Amino acid sequence: MPPTRILTRVIAVVGALALVSGGSITGAAAPAPDASTEPLPALGALGANYNENLDQLNYLELRTARASWVRGFYTLPEADAVPPEQSETLRVMRDAHSRGYKTLLSLKFPKTSMSFPRPGSPEMAAELARLDRVLPLVFGTVDIVTIGNEPFIESLPAERDERLNEFYEAVARHVVNARPAGSTTHLFMGALNRLDLPQNRTPAVERYLRFVRETPELEGVDLHPHVADEAAIQAFLDYTLPRLRPSQTFLVTEFSLVWYWQQHLTDRIPVAFAQRYGYSPDRQVWEVIGDAIKHPFPARKWNDLLSESPWFESKKHFLRDELDRFRATGRLAVATYGFRQIPSMTAGWSATKAPWLLNSVFAPLTVRSRDDAMSTPGYSWIDDFRALQ
Repeated sequence: MPPTRILTRVIAVVGALALVSGGSITGAAAPAPDASTEPLPALGALGANYNENLDQLNYLELRTARASWVRGFYTLPEADAVPPEQSETLRVMRDAHSRGYKTLLSLKFPKTSMSFPRPGSPEMAAELARLDRVLPLVFGTVDIVTIGNEPFIESLPAERDERLNEFYEAVARHVVNARPAGSTTHLFMGALNRLDLPQNRTPAVERYLRFVRETPELEGVDLHPHVADEAAIQAFLDYTLPRLRPSQTFLVTEFSLVWYWQQHLTDRIPVAFAQRYGYSPDRQVWEVIGDAIKHPFPARKWNDLLSESPWFESKKHFLRDELDRFRATGRLAVATYGFRQIPSMTAGWSATKAPWLLNSVFAPLTVRSRDDAMSTPGYSWIDDFRALQ
């Protein structure tokens, strides 16, 4: 091993040992990135996010939107039921990569109903063994791997402390060590939520970001700013970026105004819309969206509902405005935006359900498809998505 690689590995080991005890490397310069992989530049790219539904990827829709990046997540326990080489998620990743698309995969470790295994325990060994069945199918095929999907949501609330840190640090070190020298796959840690709220800026979050900063092979962190107010997104950036190495970049694989949309589900529908389509003027927005879920609307009717609702129309350039904000930092690697309505968005629809479906670039569940080849874009997002490429 060349002397520079040896030095880099020594720095990484020292940093990891310090972090296991909750400490940090003090009085030392930030370590250089791993020499085996060239760091990802601040691309400022915008891609298509499919979350758990990569099986719904439609290449005509991607081409229509001019997207060149595809993102989804893989849930690790799936490997116990379906051999990873037969996973539809991983198959789609490989297929998209073979067609020239850039790929971004978040590794999801769901722990909402179980404790984190302790590093060194048989349970942890089993966790890492499962991971080892997946990683060979990922390295070299996926351009960016995000270690963790939403750790501070996908965990028991009582364990969002050093136990979370120890688990994800052990997983991250395992992924780093498993990545072949010279691999083209870039590593980020994912993803942090609701950092606009002071109560979520906990010691565990501070340690999480410190680990990212002090681990040379990690190129940055993923952020998921789902907010009720655009100003809260700036709070994410102001808190996060100073805690990274100046050379590190960041991802935003999910972002939206979903909590703002939710505030308006019980608004009355626009008067002109009610008159035009024969609705009672006291019908609420969520009820009419429910009608569209049961019997998808023609595109014009769906567009009229949203364009005539001031709360939506005033935010129709949210995608453009926030990409401008992310790019202005000079440190955005890739952002991805909710690309397609998926069944979980409409299941159990009610006035209190999170209206993720209003974010989607394509609206197959509320708008009639033009033909069998592709679904119809929802209102407003497609034009800005294309212009931002």
